[in-house]
Amino acid sequence: MERKGFDLGLRLFNDADFFEAHEVWEDVWRAAPREEKKFLQGLIQIAVGLHHHSTGNQVGARSLLGRGSRNLAGYPVDFGAIDVTALLESVAGWQEALADGRSLPRLPRIARL
Repeated sequence: MERKGFDLGLRLFNDADFFEAHEVWEDVWRAAPREEKKFLQGLIQIAVGLHHHSTGNQVGARSLLGRGSRNLAGYPVDFGAIDVTALLESVAGWQEALADGRSLPRLPRIARL
């Protein structure tokens, strides 16, 4: 995986610049080996889901958060040198809150390992 672009996407994501994070990760995804593509797709989908939420598109947010989580679920907990488990737990909290109409937890962040 192209580390410079991947790390830039992480920084943008953690700064809540979800649209730009997804743009950067799409470039990384295009050049990635086949075994990394679904992982990157999952990160991209989660970023786009959070971007949709920020623009008021709750249906799109729920759909993409779910698809992104499913794509990441098959990877080791430390894939890409990030804490995949913590990210999935945070996104699950968002999915539950969106589904139930509850207050949203804090924005998901991606922890590096």
